Amino acid sequence: MTGWRIGMAVGNPDLVEGLAQAKSNLDSGIFQAIQEAGIEALKLGEKIVEPSRKIYQERRDILVDGLRAVGLECERPRATFYVWVATPKGLSSAEFTTKLLEQAGVVTTPGNGFGEAGEGYVRFTVCVDKSKLKEVAERIRRVKL
Repeated sequence: MTGWRIGMAVGNPDLVEGLAQAKSNLDSGIFQAIQEAGIEALKLGEKIVEPSRKIYQERRDILVDGLRAVGLECERPRATFYVWVATPKGLSSAEFTTKLLEQAGVVTTPGNGFGEAGEGYVRFTVCVDKSKLKEVAERIRRVKL
């Protein structure tokens, strides 16, 4: 459930109070099941984190290596389940996303949806099985970039 998140803020009391006021006006709170899962995660600590970290690291490496092998530029991120890829010269993020979808059957998110600084990039996720991530690079390899 990648969209279900829990977090906390620690810091300057005035800034945290400002965050609390903004959050109280934006959403109604965290779903109870997520709160309970968060409690269990804190109790279990590294015992549950390390296996997930290894899975995502393996997926990230498969995707990054595959994308680089087909000539795309990307960094190897250290703490996320997304990989940001520079668009090929002459293509906007929306154009590259469309090309990948129509010609390779690969779904990405155009960077321009994240603001001006996102233009020139597309975002891939590693929230799928590693066999699918290997397939992504193969599908993109067949497209003329």
